Amino acid sequence: MNQSVIFGDQLFVGADNVRFVAQQQGVNINCYVSFATISALCQSQVVSQHNAASLFEQCRFDLEDKAEELISQEAFTDNGDIEF
Repeated sequence: MNQSVIFGDQLFVGADNVRFVAQQQGVNINCYVSFATISALCQSQVVSQHNAASLFEQCRFDLEDKAEELISQEAFTDNGDIEF
């Protein structure tokens, strides 16, 4: 794992995604992962606002790894976020 990217513990559950924050060289990067991506990665049932946080935690390592990969590819949105 590239130690230049650090992930915080806070999660923010939205209507259809989860936001978590990465930090690279002192800059915060909002990372948004869709419920569909969480469901596919965790091989889970339907993800909703009620179970998104616990399902995210079940596959946190894989989600952070994917976010780190996208950050290294500089796959940012126009707002400077990472979405997958």
